[in-house]
Amino acid sequence: MTSIGGAEMVDWNLAVATATRLVRPGPEISREEAREVVAELRRHAKAAEEHVRSFTRMIPEGTEPEDTPVLVVDRVGWIKANVAGFRELLRPLLGKMQDRRPGGPGGAVLGAVGGKVTGVEVGMLLSFLASRVLGQYETFAPATRELPASADGGGRLLLVAPNIVHVERELEVDPHDFRLWVALHEETHRTQFTGVPWLRDHLQGEIQSFLDETDVDPMTLLERLREAAQSLAGGRPEGEDGEDGGRSLVELVQTPAQREILGRLTAVMSLLEGHADYVMDGVGPEVVSSVGEIREKFQQRRARGAGRLDQALRKLLGLDAKLRQYRDGERFVRAVVDEVGMDGFNRVWTSPNTLPTKAEIEKPADWIARVHRKAES
Repeated sequence: MTSIGGAEMVDWNLAVATATRLVRPGPEISREEAREVVAELRRHAKAAEEHVRSFTRMIPEGTEPEDTPVLVVDRVGWIKANVAGFRELLRPLLGKMQDRRPGGPGGAVLGAVGGKVTGVEVGMLLSFLASRVLGQYETFAPATRELPASADGGGRLLLVAPNIVHVERELEVDPHDFRLWVALHEETHRTQFTGVPWLRDHLQGEIQSFLDETDVDPMTLLERLREAAQSLAGGRPEGEDGEDGGRSLVELVQTPAQREILGRLTAVMSLLEGHADYVMDGVGPEVVSSVGEIREKFQQRRARGAGRLDQALRKLLGLDAKLRQYRDGERFVRAVVDEVGMDGFNRVWTSPNTLPTKAEIEKPADWIARVHRKAES
């Protein structure tokens, strides 16, 4: 590990080790069945690519966007991939916080112990998330020996096989239909970033601006991580929100400037998630015969959660906001496509200026008026 002043703020190797040790085992499955699941997910990812491109019309015929790898991983593979991404994305912020670390004995203790403590806590949070994610397009993904990425070091599609099997069994849906349905959602994210060349840099710029505005004492941030980890470990009573009213970690460290940036980020993420939901349901009836049953049962599962502790953690980690992004974003996309068609909706990908604002996500007619009337005048 590299070090600044003696130790990193987060011991990432310890985070991986902790998450790997604590993550729940996957569903019971034979080795032969596991091989079949992996092979089928790879086939579905390839098939989904053509379905999504045809439905969205985001990539003109005859053009071939940058290729990004599709990786079928287990829970430990997902953990390793995300630690690599977090480490790269948070490097400027952690360096800034390290420079602000107090001197004297207190600073020495934080340097020697803080990175280990935070590594354990990050690992605990990742172990919680690793059993819940079905798939993920990693936008900021440095290549590693175990986990390749696209040529420029950004972009790979992950499908988490044990989680997909777990959910298809829990919902009692057709496993082959469900696997393709999941692949359609994640392939839409890959199409968004490979078909819109400026999107990755724009999103990364917004995230870095958010992190650059962070003005929080290192001990405060460590305490927030500790709060989340204690909730996960059951050290905090279920449903007890405390003095912060149950706000998420992101909300707890915001400055006024960050709230403005976060509003723009929320709008973009709502667009991306809602678009993926819209596409997988739009393509679904043609290629997934039981899409209606899958959607109904999956929506019920999203809303239900898994008990009070799970709901408290989702709130603390900001996952409730992600659920709202699916719902609000899908409504925006559907309303715009119904009004101006798919090609009219695709004007959203023209430039950062044509992305919807947070207010426009809630009022699609305002986006249509701004983007279409301006283009037609």
